[in-house]
Amino acid sequence: MSRADGVLFDKDGTLFDFHATWSGWTYDAIRHLANGEARVMARIAEVAQYDLEARAFRPTSPIIACTNREVAECLAQALPGRAIDEIETYLMLSAAEAPLAPAVPLAPFLDGLAARGLRLGVMTNDTEYGARAHLTTAGILGHFHFVAGFDSGHGAKPAPGPLLAFARAMVLEPDRVVMVGDSAHDLIAGRAAGMQTVGVLTGTAVEADLAPLADAVLPDIGYLPDWLLG
Repeated sequence: MSRADGVLFDKDGTLFDFHATWSGWTYDAIRHLANGEARVMARIAEVAQYDLEARAFRPTSPIIACTNREVAECLAQALPGRAIDEIETYLMLSAAEAPLAPAVPLAPFLDGLAARGLRLGVMTNDTEYGARAHLTTAGILGHFHFVAGFDSGHGAKPAPGPLLAFARAMVLEPDRVVMVGDSAHDLIAGRAAGMQTVGVLTGTAVEADLAPLADAVLPDIGYLPDWLLG
C-alpha cells in the first residue's frame, strides 16, 4: 500500500538541483541588469543576498522561494528608474532558458511513480510559463497531470490554495497527497493544505530547517519511492 495517491512537486531545488541550475544563471542575470557595471552588480547582489565572488546564493537570500514578481520587486530596489514590469519580464524569459540540472534522472523516476497509479503535479512560485518551459526542455512535461505557477490563478506558496487546486483537479483527498519541496514555503503550504510533507536537500535549506515541517527529509527525490511504500 502506498502512503499517497498523488504527489505534488516543487520545481527548483526539488526536481532540479537549485545550486547547479540557478547560481551561475543568477550571476549572468545580475551582470545583464547592471549592464556590466561592477558597482551596480554589487548593489543588486546585496539586496539579493548573492555572493558575487562565490557565484552562489547566501542562505539568507530573500528571493530563493519568492515568486517571479517578488524577485523583480526585490531587485528593483537596487535599480532606481527601472520598471518592475521590465525586470519581471526579463527574469521570466531569461529564466526559461536556464541550464537545468535534474536532481535525479527524471523520466525513469516519474515513470516509476506513474506505474504505481500516482497522480503527479508541479506547483512552483516561478511563472507557469517558466515551469512549462523547463519541464519541456527536460522532456518530462507530459508526465504531469497538473502544472501551476504563482500566476496560474490559484495563489502562491506558502498559501495552501494552489496545493488544494491540485487535489481538486485530481479528485483526491488532501491527506492522500504528498507535497515534496526544498523550502519551508513548500512544507508550510503542504501542512496548511492538510497534506503529507516531504523535504529534500537539493535546495538551499538544511535538514534542521525542514525537519520541523516535514514527515520526512530525504537527500533527494530519488528516495521518495521507498518512502511512499512506508
